[in-house]
Amino acid sequence: MDFEWVAIALGDVVWISLAFAFGMFARTIGLPPLVGFLATGFILNIIGASSGDMLQKLADLGITLLLFTVGLKLNLKVLIKPQVWSVTALHVSIVVTLFSLLIYALALLGLPLYSSLDLKSSLMLAFALSFSSTVFVVKSLEEKGEMKSLHGRIAIGILVMQDLLAVVFLAASSGTLPSLWAPLLLLLIPMRPLFHYLLDRTGHGELLVLYGLVLAMGGAELFELAGVKDDLGALVMGVLISTHSKATEMAKSMLGLKDLFLVGFFLSIGLSSQLSSDALIIGALLVPFIFAKSALFFALMTHFKLRARTSLLTTLNLTNYSEFGLIVIALCFANGWIAAEWLAVMAIALSLSLVVSAPLNSIDNRIYSRYRNFWMRFQCAERLPDDQLLDTRGATIAIFGMGRIGCGAYKKMRELYGDTVVGVDFDAEKISKHYAEGRTVLHGDPSDADFWDKIEHNHSIKLVMLALPNLEANLDALEQLRVISYPGRIAAIARYPDEEISLRQLGATDVFNIYTEAGAGFAEHLSERESSAGR
Repeated sequence: MDFEWVAIALGDVVWISLAFAFGMFARTIGLPPLVGFLATGFILNIIGASSGDMLQKLADLGITLLLFTVGLKLNLKVLIKPQVWSVTALHVSIVVTLFSLLIYALALLGLPLYSSLDLKSSLMLAFALSFSSTVFVVKSLEEKGEMKSLHGRIAIGILVMQDLLAVVFLAASSGTLPSLWAPLLLLLIPMRPLFHYLLDRTGHGELLVLYGLVLAMGGAELFELAGVKDDLGALVMGVLISTHSKATEMAKSMLGLKDLFLVGFFLSIGLSSQLSSDALIIGALLVPFIFAKSALFFALMTHFKLRARTSLLTTLNLTNYSEFGLIVIALCFANGWIAAEWLAVMAIALSLSLVVSAPLNSIDNRIYSRYRNFWMRFQCAERLPDDQLLDTRGATIAIFGMGRIGCGAYKKMRELYGDTVVGVDFDAEKISKHYAEGRTVLHGDPSDADFWDKIEHNHSIKLVMLALPNLEANLDALEQLRVISYPGRIAAIARYPDEEISLRQLGATDVFNIYTEAGAGFAEHLSERESSAGR
């Protein structure tokens, strides 16, 4: 073993240990662990620590894997929707215009740090502030199981469009053009069947994860060699295999690895710049402006015929500043367009914006439910076909979440109770597959207060079965059922004993632990087969 490497990396190991401690503390007080990781970086910065090679490599690989997994979950059909590209273009244009004028006005007044800015640097700073955090939003949606919900898909689409704008800016600002070999990158498109063929043969273990690393890092390296931003290569490789049936499985398999490497990224943010009292004050004063960005997002989305709830949940996801803003500011500093102190300002603004955004996203459905009459004032009478309220068609049993568990439950309940059973899911592609296989599955979100309000006034469902992908999604649905005083039975799935307790406390009448009771279900299945054979 190379003990010299261990000696060099010891400082990085200590920092990662501190990140664990602060991440645990952040989670204890209801904030995402990434806030603790950012705080660790700032604290290390204050005591004079510097970033090591291992930490920087972790940070770079974390961003590469993040964009690759975003590509795996990206539906290109979403990007071409006006609710995505038009909203993004209008939002960036308006924010950059208004923010740059405000920043330049403060520069003319000679305020600290601002006095060094001219109109060009004001525009670049405003451009950096117009982005929202891809890292935060993806992690937040993953934790809530809402990546494929309508508001999740629109939020990711907007973020991808923003990231593409940032990549174009970075390429243009570098003063270098793509190499003459760059057009050869288009050959990756006809190679897509080969990538799918190899993915079919990776199995479900370590080869699947290793293949994901090969695609992400290989794509990044190819784009870098062609003079194009490397992270864009990772995103493109993810998109090329996103339609494969194992794309979701690959994303889940790489989730832990990606999160580990992203720790390095969050630590490096705090370590990337020198703090000062002026930077701290200005960074803090920038935080309220995220609500101006949010108000504009909400207004644009409702104007493009999205429901008030969909617009609000998407907006709350985007209520923050972005790590891409830091990258833009770092490039501006490297080119001598902006002072070094603005790196610290941007890092502080980003960190504090996530502290504000995290609790808002944890109670997003409650924010909508409590002030629904206010939000509804902005909703257009005409809405999109895929953003309508759910009609249960007189069903008495509703199964929410039509994954493997929900699909199995649907099949059994349909055998027992016939056409009175309906499935509900917010993944449009999954719904299409169920329809093709003859199942009655509707598009809907169980955490949607509008849906449950309709059920309350036109009640026909006597049994709700919650087979949603995680605990938080099931708890959100239970909260809505509690609000309308739903009198029927509520069954929910759990994975761990503490989840069973939480579900029962919020009103679940029956809880099925999919791990502890799987054996009993297996035995019952064999017993039924033997009984049938005996007859």
